[in-house]
Order: sequence, then C-alpha cells, then structure tokens
Amino acid sequence: MERGVLCRMAGRPHYNHQTWQNGRNVSRYVPRSEVRALQQAIDGYRRFLALTQQYADLIIHRTRAARAVEPHALKRPRTTPRLPRKDV
Repeated sequence: MERGVLCRMAGRPHYNHQTWQNGRNVSRYVPRSEVRALQQAIDGYRRFLALTQQYADLIIHRTRAARAVEPHALKRPRTTPRLPRKDV
C-alpha cells in the first residue's frame, strides 16, 4: 500500500509521487519502470480506506440498532428508592 497521488511530469520521462507527511507535501520522482507497481499500491490504499469506512459504517449501524432495542441498558439504576407521592 502507498498513500498519495501519481502525476505525469510534462515533457519528462518520469512521474511525480506526491504524499502528505508531517503536515507537508512531499514529492519524489518515480521512473517510468516503477509507475505501474506504485499505482497498484496507491489503488490498494484507496481500497483499504473504502473497506475500513464500510466496516465502520456497519458497526455504527449495529450499535445504533442495539441502542434502539435496549434503551434501558443505557440508563443508570437509581441509588435511592423512590418515595410515594403524597397528594395534598
């Protein structure tokens, strides 16, 4: 896997791989012979992000459904007994 984007450099035989690291844009030159493998690695990272997002959405949906079915599970029990009301 690899983060970033791959850009073809105009009029040059190499490509530019750009990533964001430590709050800065980092660029490195990539020879044409390595472009295909790097693009597959970038695509793999994007696939990983999509799958983790889908997984998180599924877990969030299950959590919300469980809370809707069992609302009493979120309430804390009373520590003091409730006294009966006196009608005045």
